Amino acid sequence: MDIATFLGIFGGAAMVVMSVLTSGGQIMGIVDVPSMFMTIGGSYFAMFVAAPLKKCIGMLKVMGRAFKIPDFGEKNIVINMQALSEKARREGILALEDGLDDLEDPFMKMGLRLVVDGTDGNIIRAIMENEMNQVEARHMEWIGLLNAWAGYAPGFGMMGTVLGLIGMLRNLEDKSSIGPNMAVALVTTLYGSMMANWLIAPFSTKLLAHNSQEIRAKEMIIEGVLAIQAGENPRIMAQKLLTYLDPVTRKAIESDVLKD
Repeated sequence: MDIATFLGIFGGAAMVVMSVLTSGGQIMGIVDVPSMFMTIGGSYFAMFVAAPLKKCIGMLKVMGRAFKIPDFGEKNIVINMQALSEKARREGILALEDGLDDLEDPFMKMGLRLVVDGTDGNIIRAIMENEMNQVEARHMEWIGLLNAWAGYAPGFGMMGTVLGLIGMLRNLEDKSSIGPNMAVALVTTLYGSMMANWLIAPFSTKLLAHNSQEIRAKEMIIEGVLAIQAGENPRIMAQKLLTYLDPVTRKAIESDVLKD
């Protein structure tokens, strides 16, 4: 569970509340149900015009991934690849076939299957990079939808404000209601800005970071698979893969994978 996401949501809400209270306002002064319908509901249903129904519904599930800390096993990739490389050098490439079904990573399994089948290295790279690029393209499609939603929310906030001003101008004879009506009209703009900058855009940014982490893991696998196919020294291959890791993780396993 990613505590940072929860801290961001609840901490942001707390700062808004504190800002209102310390400025002498009241919490109920920024609570307006019609404004919520306009910004949240309106901007969400605008997505149904921009994207297929399946994507619009699935988008909420995708956002849920921001509450989880992904683990793409970069550390295990280095360790497993070195072990497989050593096995291939000792017993031959075909010896890798026995353990393929035990591999949990389908991407790694696919690459090593190509190696066992005697596929040329350039073809292996082309196939694996195409698979990786398609994964990233699917991720970026979801991220693009979130960015679109973040763009629609302030627009619906402005529309809500305009509607509120129209209603206010129709009742100018009641001067005592002008101030409260103006405040309600501006709340809609506040909601649109909060949706975009406090929730939707940050979700998109976190999912983009998850994508980068997964793509880096897949690049490590490609590097390892091609090193095994080329018969590269396991120690040299391990050194290449270690360069993908952050300093802390690298230091934790470097002595084990680079041992004499």
